[in-house]
Amino acid sequence: MTLRYLIQKEFTQIRRNAFLPRLIVMFPIMIMCVMPWVMNMEVKNIRVDVVDIDHTVESQRLIQQVAHSNYFIFNAQQPTYNQALSDVEHGKADVILEIRDKQYLIAANAVNGTKGSMGAAYMSQVISGNISSLKGNLSPLTSRLSPLYLYNKGQNYKLFMIPALFAIVIMLMTGFLPTLNIVGEKEAGTIEQINVTPVSKWAFILAKLIPYWIIAIFVITVCLLLSWAIYDITPAGSVALIYLLAMLLALFFSSFGLIISNYSDTMQQAIFVMWFFVVLLMLLSGLFTPTRSMPTLAYLTTYVNPMHYFIEAIRTVFIRGGSLHSIWHQILALTAIALFMSTWAVQSYKKNS
Repeated sequence: MTLRYLIQKEFTQIRRNAFLPRLIVMFPIMIMCVMPWVMNMEVKNIRVDVVDIDHTVESQRLIQQVAHSNYFIFNAQQPTYNQALSDVEHGKADVILEIRDKQYLIAANAVNGTKGSMGAAYMSQVISGNISSLKGNLSPLTSRLSPLYLYNKGQNYKLFMIPALFAIVIMLMTGFLPTLNIVGEKEAGTIEQINVTPVSKWAFILAKLIPYWIIAIFVITVCLLLSWAIYDITPAGSVALIYLLAMLLALFFSSFGLIISNYSDTMQQAIFVMWFFVVLLMLLSGLFTPTRSMPTLAYLTTYVNPMHYFIEAIRTVFIRGGSLHSIWHQILALTAIALFMSTWAVQSYKKNS
């Protein structure tokens, strides 16, 4: 009975706040409507300058292929290499293609290493295809190649990023909000009124956590609906597993937020400490880049990073249609970490006797 009234108090506080209800509704909507378009690591729209010294039919045909490619934007045809290099230096072009005596020079701006290497590779493929078509045949190896793209046949980067956005939404909604809630009560002095009551530590902590678990269910539902309505992307696996993973991650971040709030005295201190750990957990989770590409010491941190387990599991279920058997070890790890953090949250809360 006491727990019910405490939970009711938390929802009343959220409802009376003019900002929080709008944030809870608008944040997942903005994340799902905007971020899948901008969080895109596909290399496209590479601007190209061409320097054609030969002026032959073959060179003009190659220029037309470059201009009509989906990966390139034909910027200009320059008379000299130095003029094309000036475009690169001023940020107007990314790749230079020079055609001289049937020889091809590809100069790529490698300040952005990924864009430079991929741009040069795409240009090499266009040139190789043009030479093969002029000869009227393909190499025996090329004629036998038939790539098969599993799970994401259209190579749609949104399908890869949307499950990761679920993690970001849960992290911010269930991590920062309970942290700021308790620290705000500390600054206002209202938490002292709870401290002198017979309310147990477990009841107090659960009353602080349960509302944000309900919010986690709400935001995940909104994200799933928007993924289907806007992008026509639906989970290939069980929706129940997605909710289970979301609740485990919410349990971790809400407990983690309470731990930080228990050791923080001001709002600024709580925000900076929370942001410090959130950035580390996010960047070392494999959300943006493969964890296997990390140095060995950095990769070892993934064994204690709940975001890493969540990202791997949610992509397995959402994209590949994995079952419980496919992600049982991630669920086990998430459960262990979340229970450890929730126990720490209770133990670190100092209640006046």
